[in-house]
Amino acid sequence: MGPALDLKDKRVLVVGLARTGIAAARFCAARGARVTATDDLPEERFAASARSLREVGVGLELGGLRTGTFVNQDLIIVSPGVPAKIQPLVFARERRIPVWSEIELASHFLRGRLVGITGSNGKTTTTALIGHILKTAEINTLVGGNIGVPLISLVDESSGASVTVAEVSSFQLETIDSFRPEIAVLLNLTPDHLDRHESFEEYARIKLRIFENQLERDAAILNADDPEVAQRFPARPKVYWFSRQKRVASGAYLRDGQLIVRTDGTEESILRRDEIPLRGEHNVENVLAACIAARLAGAAPHAIALGVKTFPGVEHRIEFVAEINGVRYYNDSKATNVDAALKAIEAFDTPLLVILGGKDKGSPYTPLRDPLRARTKLALLIGASSEKIAHDLDGAVAVESAGTLEHAVHLAFERARPGDTVLLAPACSSFDQFENYEHRGRVFKELVAGLAPQAAALASTKANRA
Repeated sequence: MGPALDLKDKRVLVVGLARTGIAAARFCAARGARVTATDDLPEERFAASARSLREVGVGLELGGLRTGTFVNQDLIIVSPGVPAKIQPLVFARERRIPVWSEIELASHFLRGRLVGITGSNGKTTTTALIGHILKTAEINTLVGGNIGVPLISLVDESSGASVTVAEVSSFQLETIDSFRPEIAVLLNLTPDHLDRHESFEEYARIKLRIFENQLERDAAILNADDPEVAQRFPARPKVYWFSRQKRVASGAYLRDGQLIVRTDGTEESILRRDEIPLRGEHNVENVLAACIAARLAGAAPHAIALGVKTFPGVEHRIEFVAEINGVRYYNDSKATNVDAALKAIEAFDTPLLVILGGKDKGSPYTPLRDPLRARTKLALLIGASSEKIAHDLDGAVAVESAGTLEHAVHLAFERARPGDTVLLAPACSSFDQFENYEHRGRVFKELVAGLAPQAAALASTKANRA
């Protein structure tokens, strides 16, 4: 973990009052810091949160960011949603004021071992799966980070005997200093968040920061099948690879349908490929990464196998919602970039009606053309990116503009036939119409649940006519 840190009487500014910012502000205040929290949104957007923060002594500056406040601090904690290059933060760095992400702050207080997982796609599933496996192995395990529970919230639960498994995003890695997972996983690298990062190279460089502070005794786990990962591996920690396609000297791979973990020259058979309950080849990669990480964290092979077999999956990640009139509905709202949507589409062999769209993140949608042409009957477009998606998919698949998710679900209900699958895989962020991808996924599930009465009424009408 990071060097010991005394917050008492330190002037700490927390920038951004979403879930992570609130947790960081409360944590610092509880340890005697003089905390100010700021956000460019007005106070009425925070209501109860603002009141609770004031009750624990946190000062609030809402409705705008004041540069003078930034340069009068001992430490600044930045929420993931706040770009690291905004001018007040630039001024603060010029004055040598530390600007940290919440995971950096947490790393100075967490006890026990830390497993960090990053990548363009699969982070949430792999983080949750590693946590599930370690708990199955009866290892004292905490799960948090970008998965929904701020890492700082786990500090008081951690101990010298605990393993903390953390999903880590590029937004969080952008402002680390000494953050060091003993086991660090890089699942893949594909273009993402190019609306915030200047280029793919910058994005990849930030992702690689997860290995930056590792020691020679630490472990780096990387995807041998991803060419962008394979050419960027770190030099200092011991490297373990995972692969669906070939044998690796150290790590996890498939051989004759069997998942093998190899460490220190010893091979251990974990489970069969067909025992993995998750859909899609991308999830085979996630399982391989999780197996080697769990093995290095101390889980025995039989516990790893049991953990994989009993893993229930993650909400909003190729999540089965319902079957209505012979049509199956799946929620993959977590597919917030093109590569994630591509993997979701490729996980199905039934005719698809795919709902795409949201807030554009700067990547082209043309990689979806061939998979959609091969598998999809209709693409229903929603949100701010609809026009760009329609342009990039022109001629590859039938496209219909739906505008809203509600309209898209009802159009899918009308167009789908028994044996079809309706898949929400937006390839975009949700912030044009929703609070986050979880909100979008919940709304989708509610809309699908609302189709059942319509289907029953339609069936009744047809029966009466007959």
